[in-house]
Amino acid sequence: MKINSLLIFLGILVSNLLCAQVGIGTTTPNASAILDMTSTTQGVLTPRMTTAQRIAISNPANGLFVYDTTENAFYFYKSSVWIKLDSNIRNNYKLIKSAADLSAELTAGGGTKYLLSSNTLYEINGTITLAQPIDLNNAYLTGRDTNEDILVKSGGTMFTGTTGGNIKNLTLTVPGGTLFSLTGATTQNLIFRDCIVSGCNSIGSISGFGVVFLSVVQFLGNTTGITYNNITNLLLSNVAWFGNNTGTFETYTGTFTLIEKASGLCDVNGTAVGIDVSSNPTVTNGVMLGVSFAGSSTTYIKKYTSGSFTGFNFNKNWSVNCPGIPKESDDVATGYYNMNGNATNTAFTAVNTPTKILGTTTQSNLFRVTAANNRLTYTGSKPRNFEIICTGTVDHTTGGNRVFAYYIYKNGVQQPSISAERRFVNNDIGNFTLIGSVFMNVNDYIEVWVENQTNDSSTLLTKLSVSLR
Repeated sequence: MKINSLLIFLGILVSNLLCAQVGIGTTTPNASAILDMTSTTQGVLTPRMTTAQRIAISNPANGLFVYDTTENAFYFYKSSVWIKLDSNIRNNYKLIKSAADLSAELTAGGGTKYLLSSNTLYEINGTITLAQPIDLNNAYLTGRDTNEDILVKSGGTMFTGTTGGNIKNLTLTVPGGTLFSLTGATTQNLIFRDCIVSGCNSIGSISGFGVVFLSVVQFLGNTTGITYNNITNLLLSNVAWFGNNTGTFETYTGTFTLIEKASGLCDVNGTAVGIDVSSNPTVTNGVMLGVSFAGSSTTYIKKYTSGSFTGFNFNKNWSVNCPGIPKESDDVATGYYNMNGNATNTAFTAVNTPTKILGTTTQSNLFRVTAANNRLTYTGSKPRNFEIICTGTVDHTTGGNRVFAYYIYKNGVQQPSISAERRFVNNDIGNFTLIGSVFMNVNDYIEVWVENQTNDSSTLLTKLSVSLR
């Protein structure tokens, strides 16, 4: 009996060897496998050993496979090196392929919103139709293909709450609804980049955050834009509002430490408005550079109603240099006044004693400069050098020969380097010119003064023009 069993075993072994296949748990091993193990209740255990034991293996063969119990990880040997097999799945990661994959977040949000887990990366794959708003809760929401990874919410609001987070590489659309209704604290930051926003009734509002950063965002076919309110640092880079949007693109209200808007496009047509600052927001430092304004709208900027100058849009805390709207910065501050046909005699208290030229002047072309009678005051935000050009006409028809000297005064102090002298004979009318440069701090002012070097008789200027630039 024992001999028969041995013969049968040897026969099976020889048969398997001849077939070059072994089946465990199956009598029909797969033709492509030298070893086919089949089970629904058991697995395979590889050799288990400590790190010290693994390293101590003598002359390990390429492909040798063991489980390291010290590190709780599989290793295989390749080209004289032990390679650890790690999972490629990120920690704090969740793949979203339908709204059902957000069921735990919906439960966390009490059934009224998707409350994301903070510091977790949510990868959107495909088109996801949302039933409720999203509370970012300082999570990371991203796609891999902006045109294919899409969040949709029909009506209502897509993003709500008091926290920030990161939104990237997505198309966002809220037909009949609002994209943002966010009111955060100064400790909260929102980053929104590399996205397309289309078909929204309103982009909505973002308020109260410490940092809001938009970069490479396209707005297409939206009914109206966004309001930014009370944000410490608002950073906008390469944001494009195309001509198929309507309404007002960006409205700034409240208080900002910094608004920096660089490059991008603002294409507004008809009654649409590019930027609305008519509520006179308090901005410590506003910078707008390289943004192209285009379209048929007559109101690219709904201007400051206080602190702006005729023909300009912003107050002195802004530096603006964008195609399509006036340049505004301290380096282009300018002022001009003239006196023509409204001359007044200027009397002297004594010979060789300068006095300010009297007369009513009319100002024009003012930017960050204010004007009163024979006075231009610089009202920009930073000190700078100015060029002064002054011309005048003197009517000297009585009193005999005279010698007059003319000066530019700054803050009531004579500037000797900007002066001129003119000699008159009786019944003479003549001109004088002052040209020079002066350094002016904020709120410094200049005036034109005259000195009679012959006696204390008065003088009459019939024309006076002063330009500061």
